Amino acid sequence: MRSDVYTVTDADGTTVILKLLTPVGDEERIGAVALRHFDGQGAVFLLRHDDHAQLMEYADGEDLVPLVERGDDESATLILAEVANKLHAVPIDSPPPELMPLQRRYRSLFQKAEQHRQHLSSRDSIFIRAAEHAQSLLSNQREVRVLHGDIHHYNIRRHPERGWLAFDPKGLYGERTYDVANTFCNPAMPEVVHDELRILKNAALYSELLHIDIPRILSFAYTYACLSASWLAEDDEVYGYMLRVAELVEPHVRLP
Repeated sequence: MRSDVYTVTDADGTTVILKLLTPVGDEERIGAVALRHFDGQGAVFLLRHDDHAQLMEYADGEDLVPLVERGDDESATLILAEVANKLHAVPIDSPPPELMPLQRRYRSLFQKAEQHRQHLSSRDSIFIRAAEHAQSLLSNQREVRVLHGDIHHYNIRRHPERGWLAFDPKGLYGERTYDVANTFCNPAMPEVVHDELRILKNAALYSELLHIDIPRILSFAYTYACLSASWLAEDDEVYGYMLRVAELVEPHVRLP
């Protein structure tokens, strides 16, 4: 566990979130750097923090999952795009050095692909194909930004006054397309996520709203799904759910 999270009352009587970091909470510490950069634009405010704790604005509304459960997946996608646009609109001259570059973020996929190369030909493993495609994407990144790094339906909540806000960022730096890649794997509802038409429809919506080419969006969705499967494999967890997303996207991706 990277942190313990509590709802508490601040000195002025305001309800806030207190996150106490554990010794394995390095990712959470980097997330604070991203929140400080966003400064409340599309994300919760980081009120105070140090190496051991973070005090954050509390968004007490529902997340985006109920929208999907009610059959309004499109509205959830529109909100995800709106939040991403707000986050990426924050200007930046140079990235804070603490942030993780996307090349390092994909390390697990590259390692998984290398393991497969020792036993299979390059065309026999989706991990190898995805890793090669990721390297191609990362060597030619576009519209580099400070990234949330974990945007999905569970990490956006409605604030009664400020609208939909993201929280729990990972603190990455790289092409902004990455920030919507995880949404194709979420929410954890296979009857929704494992739908090729849904994938293509959402890619078209993101393309229109974020002004990013559809092939670029699908490429990041594909490589991210394989990256996520790699993380699960490292922890000896079942990763078929994520690979199914990648398998549905792969025919629409132009591989190297």
